[in-house]
Amino acid sequence: MKELLKQYATYNIWASQKIMEDILSLPEEKQMAELPSSFNSLHKTLLHIWDAESIWWQRMKLHERIIRPSENFKGSIRDVANGLNSQSKQWEDWIAGASDLALEHVFEYKTFDGTAYKQPVWQMLHHVFNHGTYHRGQLINMLRQLGVDKLPGTDFIIWSRGKK
Repeated sequence: MKELLKQYATYNIWASQKIMEDILSLPEEKQMAELPSSFNSLHKTLLHIWDAESIWWQRMKLHERIIRPSENFKGSIRDVANGLNSQSKQWEDWIAGASDLALEHVFEYKTFDGTAYKQPVWQMLHHVFNHGTYHRGQLINMLRQLGVDKLPGTDFIIWSRGKK
């Protein structure tokens, strides 16, 4: 279990960085352009991914008040990319040092509507990395809508082939 989660954490950083390189190379008007998707711009989608990773980190760390990075955020898309990368690196480092017991630990958290849930840390981690993959797919679709035709391959299998 731990080895797979370590791979997912490293893959998560790699895949996000590949897409962020393309996004950061675009002019700001394209980075902020409104497009049909769950979050209607590249900027908002990256900010959502960062929010989600940060929220789960804070839940796992049992923070009483969860703070979204997007609350009062005034930075650039580069700041979002750096924040997301830092948060993703925290996951990678934590997993590298986690024991099997830490990964199996069942923790309790509340959603923003106050509903309480309990689940093992490994399950939450799987969700975090799957969530990032889902939204990176949306980012690729938005890049296509913006006319970007040379897009990075970010599938897990591509990453795993390249790590040899």
